[in-house]
Amino acid sequence: MAIIDKMEQQLRPPTIGLKPYAPKVIPLITGEDMLVREVTLEEIPLLMETIEPLMKQPKDFYDIVASRIYAELLGMYRYRVQDEYCFVGAIDGVIAGIVNGRFVNEKVGMSYHTMTLKRGLRVGAQLFAAKMEYHFDFMDQDEVWIVAESPIGFKRWMIEYELEPRPQCPHELGGVPTYVLTRALWEKHKANKNVGIRPAFEDVVEANKVLVKPENIVV
Repeated sequence: MAIIDKMEQQLRPPTIGLKPYAPKVIPLITGEDMLVREVTLEEIPLLMETIEPLMKQPKDFYDIVASRIYAELLGMYRYRVQDEYCFVGAIDGVIAGIVNGRFVNEKVGMSYHTMTLKRGLRVGAQLFAAKMEYHFDFMDQDEVWIVAESPIGFKRWMIEYELEPRPQCPHELGGVPTYVLTRALWEKHKANKNVGIRPAFEDVVEANKVLVKPENIVV
């Protein structure tokens, strides 16, 4: 057993040491409160189970996004991806959206995916801003590399954030040429993009301690 444990430790990547992300509450246009928080390792199988049906849903490229997030979450769960994180937006415990990414080093971040499970409320846009907040305001990074896999993503990230094209920098996901959110661009846009209330209301935190799958996901 000791030999297996030692080998397992050799297979796990090093870490730069991730800081915790302080949860926040985002009031939605429906009057509901969405909590944005980190997921625990124990919650990852539930997220994988939640998105698995979307791996065969071609609309708006949910199939490729779901398939890739599934693999990324599995990599995180098995300790095979360096410094990966995952956040959820949840409403009364029901998962409304998922975002993830990782840290290449102390100054460069790698955005992975943003998936909305409750559409029409800008859940994805809010969660994307939350993960950029994590890179810049919590981890003090200089830039985040980003690609899009759908026209909606290209509009929401590349155009709305005025991202800097960096085709010479290959993103881990491939896709369109790499675009970069720099600290200067983040400071320019975060007042309009990054919303939320901290500290998070205790009743909202309590209502989202246990995550559950949506009964129906309409994409």
